[in-house]
Amino acid sequence: MWVIVKKTGHALYRIWFYILVTIPIIIFFPLLLISSISEKTYPQFFWLARNLWAPVILYGMGCPPKVRYAQQMESKESYMLVANHTSMLDIMLMLRVSRNPFVFVGKKELGNLPIFGFFYKRVCILVDREDSRSRSAVYRRAQARLAKGLSICIFPEGGVPEESVILDTFKDGAFKMAITHNIKVVPMTFYDNKQRFPFRFFSGSPGPLRTRVHPFFDTKAYSSSEAASLRTEVWNLIYESLQKGPQGQV
Repeated sequence: MWVIVKKTGHALYRIWFYILVTIPIIIFFPLLLISSISEKTYPQFFWLARNLWAPVILYGMGCPPKVRYAQQMESKESYMLVANHTSMLDIMLMLRVSRNPFVFVGKKELGNLPIFGFFYKRVCILVDREDSRSRSAVYRRAQARLAKGLSICIFPEGGVPEESVILDTFKDGAFKMAITHNIKVVPMTFYDNKQRFPFRFFSGSPGPLRTRVHPFFDTKAYSSSEAASLRTEVWNLIYESLQKGPQGQV
């Protein structure tokens, strides 16, 4: 009996998430549509997503962000934002962590989701990981966004790993791009997202989303041939942070 009650609670919790994702989009649809028409109005779209959409979901799920910053991002600077990827909540949490407008680079499959996918396709840089031409196009689109003063967010694991995997291998793309465009890499550790809202259907629970923004990596210290070295250093930092937990961070 208890198992049935528990699974029912998990199912309702997950359904509630999708309701929270959808309702603000419907309510603010005209504003979101207008602000997503042009790249010139993307900062306005970002403000709406960060301040009206993401908080409704995170606080509505009982998952308030608890962020500690080792270093603050400067306004009007572009950055490469990277973090471990374990949950749909990663998107909303990243929006709350950064005040600097940024663009997600993400898999094209998310564009197929109803309602959410409509705006995802309009404002994000989509990549087909099976298509080398698509991956090349990502660099061109990212360069155009960086030229407009925006930042880029990539989850360098390239997908969500199995729950037993603490941190999957990073792909080089984010680090090559950061070095090429001479922007700082901002590593982040999301400690609780996997526990709060994993991809397994009958799972998840409310609680704080503890996050650590680590000291930045200045890519001026790296040549174009050292992307793999930068990737390894960032991976080691986030992995060690996950191993120690938020209490073990200075």
